[in-house]
Amino acid sequence: MMLAHDTHHGSGGLGPVVILVVVAAAYVVAAESCRHEPRGWNPWRTVSFLVGIGLLVLAVVPALLPYPDGDFRGHMHQHLLLGMYAPLALVLGAPMTLVLRSVSPPNGRAIGHVLRSRPVHVIANPIVALALNLGGLALLYFTPLYVATTHSATLHLLVHLHFFLAGCLFAWVIAGLDPAPHRPSVPTRLWILGAAILGHAVLSQLIYAGLLVQIPVPADQRQGAGELMYYGGDIAELLLALALLLTWRPARRREETPAGRR
Repeated sequence: MMLAHDTHHGSGGLGPVVILVVVAAAYVVAAESCRHEPRGWNPWRTVSFLVGIGLLVLAVVPALLPYPDGDFRGHMHQHLLLGMYAPLALVLGAPMTLVLRSVSPPNGRAIGHVLRSRPVHVIANPIVALALNLGGLALLYFTPLYVATTHSATLHLLVHLHFFLAGCLFAWVIAGLDPAPHRPSVPTRLWILGAAILGHAVLSQLIYAGLLVQIPVPADQRQGAGELMYYGGDIAELLLALALLLTWRPARRREETPAGRR
């Protein structure tokens, strides 16, 4: 009997691709409109966002990946694209800033009110974002959840949606161009990113060794997926660190010159 997970891996469907194309088109139209304003719009943001959309298309159309149906390495490849690479590229496109510049002032104030709300303050904490990422991975691979996703296309979709949203959240609070409430200092965010690198390394090594995990797949697939998670995750997190350093704008220290000397 073919598992639901296998069936999903074999055919991505056009629905998600159509949605992604519509989102990309809406972004391009809004960016083009902002480009003609006095403040303009950095074209590299548009490039980054479209790269993110392309990575999502690659993830949601598994036939484009170099793995047979149901191969666990294909699942891990999807995880890396959905949860790490695509979110980073999308976040560097500053989509929320573009939305705020494109909507009417009342709608902009409403969105700003949501962004300043208590729930957003909680989830925008980098430690919370890290817990959602690593905790989700641990729950998937060290409990019967992964097996459950192979029997339920809906659960499988929800897990991948969690990968994507948690990845976007983490990339946003670490190196996002869009404003975030009470974003910690750059050194603090680098320490948290270091913890993420360590956590992913431990999880990937446990998967490779088959220790504690509940992943009933052939050993070669499990080990290959562990290697993908280890090296692919490291590259993604180093790119995130690079993005943080490149987008860092140190706050100017207020001059403490007496008023009479100005």
